Amino acid sequence: MDIIKIAKDVIQTEVDGLIHMSAHIDNNFVQAVNSILTTRGRTIICGMGKSGIIGKKIAASFASTGTPSFFMHPGEAFHGDLGMVKPEDVFIAISNSGETDEVLKLLPFLRDNGNYIIALTGKGGSTLAKNAHCHLDVAVPKEACPHQLAPTSSTTATLVMGDALTVALMEAREFLPENFARFHPGGSLGRRLLSKVKDEMVSEFPVIKEDANFTSVVHSISDGKLGLVLVEVDQGIAIITDGDVRKAMNINGKQVFDLKASDILTLSPARISASASTQSAYELMENKRITSLVVVDNEIVVGVLKK
Repeated sequence: MDIIKIAKDVIQTEVDGLIHMSAHIDNNFVQAVNSILTTRGRTIICGMGKSGIIGKKIAASFASTGTPSFFMHPGEAFHGDLGMVKPEDVFIAISNSGETDEVLKLLPFLRDNGNYIIALTGKGGSTLAKNAHCHLDVAVPKEACPHQLAPTSSTTATLVMGDALTVALMEAREFLPENFARFHPGGSLGRRLLSKVKDEMVSEFPVIKEDANFTSVVHSISDGKLGLVLVEVDQGIAIITDGDVRKAMNINGKQVFDLKASDILTLSPARISASASTQSAYELMENKRITSLVVVDNEIVVGVLKK
């Protein structure tokens, strides 16, 4: 058994399935996107088994990118959760066969309730596809499963169709990183875009005089645990980083211990306002190819921001 060949065959089969699906994208996709864009309600996604798992991911992607959405289990829906469905909601039903009984049982209510129904199936002639307002074809030539039993290529195709909807909706809404960050305040992007420099800076930092000897410089950098030390000079403030120390040692060898802070400091280090966004601070560091910024408030040094 060639395990690597098996892996490559599975991947290629699923790639072929996606190519097949892509070739069948038609105006139904446009209708689906427009229906979600124009609704005053939410987009509810429903599916059973593996389709349900994919549906949960699609709902999560929608919700985090500006399309109010949630997943509804068809069994729970049939036993009371349909009470959460408003007439203005768009309902996406996922079933590869288009004949999943738990999903089909919801159709009479949805029609009577006036919901716009989008079907994601691999069978255009199925009951679900015929009873939907628009049908997104997620059919694939074959599953990657050698016995054609386990959903593999078909679930991948459904997932990718969900991603295509997500991105199309994002583009149509002109959804920006700032918008994404609002829904992801706990992620790194959210912290950068929503937080201010004052929220992320270190307010306790080492400071030395410009006549401090080299040993004091090294000890201050080490004790401060920031990889730098600020230096008080007549012009205001200067900086010495651990990189400056290494450079001085390489150039001066044993004579490095004869140096003072004034010999290796950098005047007018890059700085940023404490009220600036963290994202703008990181962009400034990237542009200048540095890893730290002096933070000021009314021209008074109040902290250090590290990348």
